[in-house]
Parts: sequence; structure tokens; C-alpha cells
Amino acid sequence: MKILVTGGLGFIGSHTVVELQNEGFEVVIIDDCSNASEKVLEGINAITGKMPLYEKIDLKDKEKVSNFFRRHNDVEGVIHFAASKAVGESVEKPLLYYENNIATLVYILKELSKKKKSSFIFSSSCTVYGQADEMPITEDAPVKPAESPYGNTKQMGEEIIRDTCLVTPNLNAIALRYFNPMGAHPSAEIGELPIGVPQNLVPFITQTGIGMRKELSVFGDDYPTEDGTCIRDYIYVVDLAKAHVQALKRVLEGNNPKNYEVFNLGTGKGSSVLEVIQSFERVSGEKLNYKIVNRRSGDIVSAYADTTKANEVLGWKAQFTLDEAMKSAWDWERKIRG
Repeated sequence: MKILVTGGLGFIGSHTVVELQNEGFEVVIIDDCSNASEKVLEGINAITGKMPLYEKIDLKDKEKVSNFFRRHNDVEGVIHFAASKAVGESVEKPLLYYENNIATLVYILKELSKKKKSSFIFSSSCTVYGQADEMPITEDAPVKPAESPYGNTKQMGEEIIRDTCLVTPNLNAIALRYFNPMGAHPSAEIGELPIGVPQNLVPFITQTGIGMRKELSVFGDDYPTEDGTCIRDYIYVVDLAKAHVQALKRVLEGNNPKNYEVFNLGTGKGSSVLEVIQSFERVSGEKLNYKIVNRRSGDIVSAYADTTKANEVLGWKAQFTLDEAMKSAWDWERKIRG
């Protein structure tokens, strides 16, 4: 069974390709390498013993998208990761984000709508909740006005898919709302490799630990939390990848009573910025150079998931601890800088 993974050379995409191939799926990757490297293919091959099919395509090119689906008319499911994802950059370049994240989604859905039967998994985000009124956050929590164009593209993406499913009964779709992915494959063959300055906490920690960055800035220690720093739900990327396989199987087998569903993916536990730093210091044996600075605009106080729905409906649960995920991130950092 052939599955298309867009953005399959990226951080979460590459780990999902590994899990799909381990489950016996035939995978074809589309990636324009704007935020990834073709070297990731070697890592996937080293882990699974199989090189996935790969095409370098810019999904903003509508004709190339149509051409791909004509040539690969046996694709039975799509997992859509390809998107721009930096919150700060989205504020500075909103039109780039709307074109890259919305137009590409529309082009893919148009092609899937032509098929007799198709399955679609969407890479969404907990940013759709904003600062939720209650913790942990359930899927029924209200979707609040987005804090950034990036967050808005995730909200709009979900709405576009839902509206398309309403009039396309042959399309089965699931949106997966991630919390904070982290870590690397235990083989250290693939991992998070941000281009430029990392936007996420964990790679900034490991780059500081290895000496690539002078110090880590902790944005505020006066939040209404136990240690004053922001709280997030950090989920190991391999756990996250396995959730995509479970969601894909659900839509492929037609086990979803509605043809559009939403699931939270997290651990169900929040960790503060200082707790994440302490985790790094435990697993690495290194003291991290960090300083407390002023709050960063747009940061919410706390966000962690209620994962009951994913646990019960998808039969999936995060297995790895924060320390285990952090150790994999540190092993990866040392390998790529070694």
C-alpha cells in the first residue's frame, strides 16, 4: 500500500516514514528541501534497510502536484507535514505562510477529492487552543483567535479539511494536534536539524550544551507556575510518529464513524522550561549556561494535553519519559557535531 508523506525529510516526517516502512507500507516522499536535507534519506535507509521513493517538488506548483498524482494514482493515503512552521517568521512574512501552508493543502485535497477513496492525516498543532481556560486541554476546548499567522494557518487548515470532508464522503481525514515534539531516533541516524537559529527549546538546549550557542535565554521566570517558567507538554518524536501510523490505519480501514476527526498528541504531563533544563543536565552530566531574560510576547503560560481520546480511540499512548527523549536529543547532537 503506497502512502505519500509530504515534508517527509523533515523532523517529524522522517521519523514517521521510518515507522511506516517498519509497518510494511510503501512510502513516497515529497519535499522541496527548503528546511531539510536529502541526506535524511540515508538515515532512513540505515534504520529500515529500505530507501523510500523521493521526489523534489514544490507543492505551491499546482501543475506539478496534479502531475504527481497522475503518475502515482495508486497512492491510498497522504500524511501532510509540509509547511512553514516558525511563529516569529510568520508574523514577519504572513503571505509566505498563507501561500505555503494553505495553497499547498488545497491543491492536495483537490487531487484526493477526485479519487474513489482516499485517506488524509493532517499535521496540526496545539497552537489552535491559544491559552486554554482549563488544563489539561481536551479536543473539546474552544479554538481561540490565533496568536500568529502560523497558528492561523493550522486553524484554517483544519476548517478547510472539515469543510471538504462534509461534501466529499470518499475522503477520510484526521487532524493531529501536536504539543511539543522533541528528541531523535534512538539509532541517532535521524533527528531534529534546524536550519539557522533553533525556534524550539530542546535543540537550543543541546546546541548550547555542545558549545555551538553561547547561552540559552529563558524568557521570564515570573509566570504563575511553580518555578515561574512556562509549561509545555514535551512528546518524544518516535511516540508521535507511531501515532501517525495508528491514525492512518484508522482512516484506511474506515473505522472512523465520522470522516473527519481530531486528536491531541502529547504525554498528558506539563514540564516547565527549568525542568527541561534540569532533564538535560541529568542525562548529559553537563551544566547548561542559561540566563533569565524578559518575557517573550505571544508566549502562553501553560499548555499540556488530555490524551484520553487518542489513548482510547487510536489505541496509542506516549511511552517515553522526558529524560529518555532528552538523552536521544543529546546523543543526536553529539553525533552530528562530532
